[in-house]
Amino acid sequence: MNKELEHSFVTQLEENQNIVHKICRLYTNDADAHNDLFQEITIQLWKAFPKFRGDSKFSTWMYRVGLNTAITLYRKSKRRVETHDFESVSFKITADEYDDTVELQLRLMYDAVKQLNDIDKALVFLYLEDKNYREIADTLGISEVNARVKMNRIKEKLRTILNP
Repeated sequence: MNKELEHSFVTQLEENQNIVHKICRLYTNDADAHNDLFQEITIQLWKAFPKFRGDSKFSTWMYRVGLNTAITLYRKSKRRVETHDFESVSFKITADEYDDTVELQLRLMYDAVKQLNDIDKALVFLYLEDKNYREIADTLGISEVNARVKMNRIKEKLRTILNP
């Protein structure tokens, strides 16, 4: 790659790197796995960048490459022994005045989302990122109507998981 293309890639990656971190947070359970996935997504973005034509926003393209990389690696990792992250088994001492309701609700929501299949996880992630259904559809390569229908079904699944 020439220096101009390299500079463009690095600049856009730095501006949008939170997208990659959010994907990593959704598909990993610990800091090492997060860092490994971040590195792998960055490598895949770098390899694919010369083919990026600008038909969509850089961030939309980045979501697509990042989610596809995470899903591919997640499926490969299913063959490994499952481990638990330290945070889920550690004890926390809280003061009486501390209200951890929001934190617990977020943890429950993340745990529920992690139970969904790969595509549904990606859809929820994009939905929570306030992407409209057209952007979600473009990123996932499905129709806008399909994205809406899937999201309604996912909401129902999450209600069932959270309120058995």
